[in-house]
Amino acid sequence: MAGVLIGLALLAFWLFSLFDVVTTPEDEVRNVPKPLWILIVVLIPLLGGLVWMARGRPRAPRAAWPVPPGPGAPKGPDDDPDFLRDLDRRMRGDDLS
Repeated sequence: MAGVLIGLALLAFWLFSLFDVVTTPEDEVRNVPKPLWILIVVLIPLLGGLVWMARGRPRAPRAAWPVPPGPGAPKGPDDDPDFLRDLDRRMRGDDLS
């Protein structure tokens, strides 16, 4: 029974690897051309799938870490009360300069 389960798991991994190689766009494949990856995965099922996962799959794009604004700092000029007060004073003509 354990042999059957291991065999089914290996078959599932092989099919997943093969489907992944076939559906990956040509320009995103790394290290070796796509047709050669297909041959490697088909002819060497377990090892070919493992090598594909480690060396052939495209890398996921990495997002930059978000940098939150500092505490208490205004996010923009319209959030700064001093700026708004000065702007209102200049618009009313109370500017002394």
